[in-house]
Amino acid sequence: MTDEFIPLSAPDLRGRERQYLTECIDQNWVSSAGPFVTQLETRMAALSGRARGVAAVNGTAALHLTLIALGVGRDKLVVLPDWTFIATANAVMHAGATPYFVDVEERSWTMDAALLAKVLKQEAGKVAAVIVVHTLGHAADMDVLSRVCDAAEVPLIEDAAGAVGSTYKGKPLGGLSRAGCFSFNGNKLVTGGGGGMIVTDDQALADTAKHRSTQAREGTDYVHSAVGWNYRMTNLNAAVAVAQLERLDEMIATKREIAARYDASLGGTDLVPMPRLAWAGHNYWLYSVLAPSRDAAADLVAALRTKSVEARVFWRALSSQAPYKDAPRRLNGIAEKLSGRTVSLPSSSNLTATQQTRVIAAIKDWAARSRAQERAGAR
Repeated sequence: MTDEFIPLSAPDLRGRERQYLTECIDQNWVSSAGPFVTQLETRMAALSGRARGVAAVNGTAALHLTLIALGVGRDKLVVLPDWTFIATANAVMHAGATPYFVDVEERSWTMDAALLAKVLKQEAGKVAAVIVVHTLGHAADMDVLSRVCDAAEVPLIEDAAGAVGSTYKGKPLGGLSRAGCFSFNGNKLVTGGGGGMIVTDDQALADTAKHRSTQAREGTDYVHSAVGWNYRMTNLNAAVAVAQLERLDEMIATKREIAARYDASLGGTDLVPMPRLAWAGHNYWLYSVLAPSRDAAADLVAALRTKSVEARVFWRALSSQAPYKDAPRRLNGIAEKLSGRTVSLPSSSNLTATQQTRVIAAIKDWAARSRAQERAGAR
């Protein structure tokens, strides 16, 4: 008998998602207008302690719109971490600017503020924005990063794609910069099946982003005031995300229980758990570990696959990717060190204790085999 497949991060749809989708169909609000879009904008703004929320088709579009609303364009640099999902850099390119990669710090896997300060001094007048990424839902050191950006008079944007519900010193992520951007992709803690969100206190930024997301159309006539995009979120996506937000506290509590069980069980495996510093209220979006080598990480993923357990090697340094091999950068070797060695483990909020016990047993089997192979090779 084949073991039941355990996915990496599956949607947890045990709330009122079906009810709200039925309401969309019954009321014929299924496209890019409808009451759930407005509800989601309002709820995400409130969750982040912000005045405005602007829904978008996905997180990449939310970043792109934010950059456009800030006037970012050609002949400008946007600084971002070298270790993040490629969508962050792609949004910069979509805006016509050039990404400048700054390395991350080892203690938090988030942007190195000291390196950022050097870049902003070196490239004074050329940097139009800085995007900080809250890696795996763990907050970057926002006090230090904000001081560095304020001193250089450069706007700071939070890429909080996987950080819904996470905090920094008790304050919600997405609410600690000029604007925060979230994703509701299918693998996120809060999903809409797709979708993104900008949250901000900057009314002009919000108005511009909203306008550009609707093809920059003026009123109901076919008059357009600028280049725009069809970046609107559908009411269907928003309905699912609203239902998810209703259970956010419950899902985060479950994620923390899952993380605690992994923490307690993976000692002696040569796997180092992801950071969790005192300032970070972590949502544990994807519980991840650092393997001793890239070969070990790949071997762990393959070993778990044979036990019907999905795991995945996480990000690679963007400066090493083909589209960005010539992009400017200031590195310290940490992103390269993390690349290919970071493995995400099953951590869906509907993961059962029995399923997690299976995952842990499979990891321990892998660790025992790896140690036996090392001993044999040393003879």
